[in-house]
Amino acid sequence: MKRQKGLTTVEFAIVGALFFIVLFGVIEFGRLLWVWGTLTEATRRGARVAVVCPVNHSAVARITVFNDAGSDGSSPIIAGLSPANVAVTYLNASGNPTASFSSIRYVRVGIVNYQHQLLIPFFDQLLNAPAFETTLPRESLGVPREGAGPECFGTPA
Repeated sequence: MKRQKGLTTVEFAIVGALFFIVLFGVIEFGRLLWVWGTLTEATRRGARVAVVCPVNHSAVARITVFNDAGSDGSSPIIAGLSPANVAVTYLNASGNPTASFSSIRYVRVGIVNYQHQLLIPFFDQLLNAPAFETTLPRESLGVPREGAGPECFGTPA
C-alpha cells in the first residue's frame, strides 16, 4: 500500500496534460477556422473597394485589412495581417494581368504570404495560410460619372 502513495497524482498529471493539449487543440482549430473565414471576408472587402477606387489606390489594401482611414499598420482584427499581405491584380477579359486602364475587365484581390501563429502548448508553429482570392468585374475604377476628382473612402489617390 505504501508503494502506491501519490500514484493518483501522477496519473492525473499525465491524463490532465493530455486533456489540456487536446482542449487547446480544439480551441485553436476553431480559432483557425475563424481566421480563415475572416481572411476570406477581407478579400471580399478589398475586391469591392478595388472595383470602385482608382487603380492602385492605397485605400484598397488598408480597407482589406480592416484599418480605419488614418491607419496604415497591421490589422486590428487579425494578428500579423498587414497591407503588405494584400495583392491587387487588374485583369483583362481573358483573365490575364494587364497594365492598360482601358483593357481592365476584372479586379482580383488576394491575401498572400500570411502566416498564422498556433497557440497550442508545446506546438508553437507558424502555419502558412493558403492563398485567399476574390475576383469581381470592374465598375468605375474611381472615375465618377460627373467627372469629380478620384477620391476613395476619405483619402486622395
